[in-house]
Amino acid sequence: MTAETAPAPVHPHLTDRAGAVRLAHVWRVKGDRIVFTNGCFDLLHRGHVAYLEEAAALGDRLVVGINSDASVRRLGKGPDRPLNDELSRALVVAALRCVDAVVIFEEDTPLELITAIRPDVLTKGGDWKPEQIVGADVVKAHGGSVHSLKFVEGFSTTALVERVRKG
Repeated sequence: MTAETAPAPVHPHLTDRAGAVRLAHVWRVKGDRIVFTNGCFDLLHRGHVAYLEEAAALGDRLVVGINSDASVRRLGKGPDRPLNDELSRALVVAALRCVDAVVIFEEDTPLELITAIRPDVLTKGGDWKPEQIVGADVVKAHGGSVHSLKFVEGFSTTALVERVRKG
């Protein structure tokens, strides 16, 4: 068996939509504040880690939605994106200490996932204004808050890919 044919490891923080809804219910009953964010997280870098840690600090539990491979391609990030497949991206994010659950979603936006989980806090990166964040109205409707978190300057997957392409 080679690395390419070995079965992918399963991580305890990797779940599906129904599992995330169950977890959110259990956490909510315990009084935990649930934070949700989403993204492609194609080449995880220090900017992503800082962002996820900051998001996690806004509550007790962090749920991360990961765009599926098909969803990433529809976002128009380029014909060769994502560089890492959805399971690989999800497993790397799930391994971070600040992350409590990771869900891969197929849709173009995480609206259905946000509606199902009902997080107390919704976050996105600094390139999003809070009122433009998908699901903001859903979260605010049940008393939650929405935050646009600052980027760590000089770190982006797109910039990394371009730097590698240029040599």
